Amino acid sequence: MKHAVFAEFLGTSFLLVAVVGSGIMAETLADGNIALALLANAIATGCMLYCIITLFGAISGAHFNPIVTLAFLLRGDLPITRAGAFIAAQIIGAIAGVILTHAMFDQTLFQLSQTPRSGGPLWVSEIFASFGLLLIIFGGLAQNSKAIAAMVALYITGAYWFTASTSFANPAVSIARALSDSFAGIYPAHVPMFILCQLIGMVLALWGVRAIFGRASSG
Repeated sequence: MKHAVFAEFLGTSFLLVAVVGSGIMAETLADGNIALALLANAIATGCMLYCIITLFGAISGAHFNPIVTLAFLLRGDLPITRAGAFIAAQIIGAIAGVILTHAMFDQTLFQLSQTPRSGGPLWVSEIFASFGLLLIIFGGLAQNSKAIAAMVALYITGAYWFTASTSFANPAVSIARALSDSFAGIYPAHVPMFILCQLIGMVLALWGVRAIFGRASSG
């Protein structure tokens, strides 16, 4: 189990390095062009997701996301002790990834974001983004498990653009991004509502997956 927990820690750290690091680099180089910065941020995140899911999938299942782990727990596919260890590793790993990124870009290690992300459109976006992510994962298990890495990477890359919230869809990511006052940041007080919406999306996805795929989507 320790190998799987470490894989979740390391994979989530890598994910946040990609999200926050590419955001800092893009904001620095895009000369105020937000669309270009977002494109670079999305591509870098998608590339990293493909790599870490492919790399760690056979070790931990490559969750890197508390709502993914919680969904497996609620479906009876994961013991509660393993799920708890995964979620703790994901959150700690995400924060570690942000701190490492700040160090690489010569920034203050510990920050609080001042970027507001609140309001109905963003909350609906987080519900939809989380629903879609879990549908992709569990639908992929039912239809073609070997394609999940590519499917998730492509979905998140696209969801940066087709959701108003830029598709956080991950409580660990939401918490960690609150600790970076950069392009990818989120004001800490706005994180709880994002997480609530992500949990709502998870519940809706579990219902949808069972209705469409039944138990064929078990990992």
